Amino acid sequence: MTLDQGIGRDAQAAGAPEDLVRSAGPNRSVGLSLAALALGGFAIGTTEFATMGILPLVASDLHATIPAAGHLISAYALGVVVGAPLAAVAAARMERRKLLLLLMAAFTLGNLVSAIAGSFSLLLIARFASGLPHGAYFGIAAVVAASLVPPERKARAVARVMLGLTVANILGVPLSTFLGQSLGWRSTYVTVTVIGALTLLALLYAVPRIEAHQDASPRQELRALQQSQVWLTLLIGAIGFGGLFAVYSYIAPTMTTVSGLSVGSVPLVLAVFGVGMTIGTLVGGRLADWSLDRSIAIGLALTTVVLISFALTAHIAALAVLLVFLLGATGALMTPALQTRLMDVAPEGPSLAATMNHSALNLANAMGAFLGGLVIAAGYGYTAPALVGAVLAIAGLGVLAVAVLVGRRQRVAAA
Repeated sequence: MTLDQGIGRDAQAAGAPEDLVRSAGPNRSVGLSLAALALGGFAIGTTEFATMGILPLVASDLHATIPAAGHLISAYALGVVVGAPLAAVAAARMERRKLLLLLMAAFTLGNLVSAIAGSFSLLLIARFASGLPHGAYFGIAAVVAASLVPPERKARAVARVMLGLTVANILGVPLSTFLGQSLGWRSTYVTVTVIGALTLLALLYAVPRIEAHQDASPRQELRALQQSQVWLTLLIGAIGFGGLFAVYSYIAPTMTTVSGLSVGSVPLVLAVFGVGMTIGTLVGGRLADWSLDRSIAIGLALTTVVLISFALTAHIAALAVLLVFLLGATGALMTPALQTRLMDVAPEGPSLAATMNHSALNLANAMGAFLGGLVIAAGYGYTAPALVGAVLAIAGLGVLAVAVLVGRRQRVAAA
């Protein structure tokens, strides 16, 4: 059975999560449905990471320092943290495609306001608002994707959705950054607005109606929060991913001031990061279907090595670019496993658990940007965030070890 087989089959036989049942509707191929879901990820990935590429431009135009402009990244990330669980619980009974459409419409509107914001304060609010639908979209999209395929392929289906975010770093982020440098930073958010509108059309056409389970309710979703493994998995992402964002949040000034690259080279560096993320996501999907915990451990260990190497060699341009590629690959390697692990440990509320994964990752985004800006503002330079990041990745490994031990004890107790 392949991902491109039809989806007009019983949801239970196809391995759907318990909170979903598919309604009758047009027989779209699984591949087309996943592509439409991934297009939304492309839009979200573009706006999330493009801000980092145009950070100096925004700071200059709106009269802010680079560390202060970094708060735009943190504001977006905090919007994800707040919005993801609220949307998952409030819309527990809503038909899944309708929910995805509403989330993407709100996301598109937030980016339109970002494009026309006349002050730094308004832009800060707009970035927070733009982040509110982010986690819920990815979480619901992951649950929908998993419902379209057999259980043994669900991590790969989730990875296909996540490819939208990684491909954004190859095409969307470099293109929107280039447009921002050529036409002004506002054109970056105009580009995202257009992509968001196209995503609405794609979702409407390609994704089937998938009703929430008849027993779905906010209370049912909230039961996921009773599981210690849910919180431990979220903590792995929140801490472990902070290392990646501590560096990537300030990648543009690091490449120009430390590595000696030109401003025009920044979009290419962002594309290199995106290629790494894409490869890491594809490999990570297969690794996750083999072993979730081992996949996460491998990703965190390799990320630690890459971050330490970056801190030591970022002044060498060729090595810096290579390490940016590896940072994208090792970071993305564990995302399908984290997403799938959350859905597995919370069968009572997979939608809430899946959306909260992106709350955790964007908490890592906010924390990484904050800590990175803190050491830069303290005068330690643009390579210091990499060392902070290495410490965070090691801490993430520690949390994973605790989660594995707790899981074993729970299984022994249950037996």
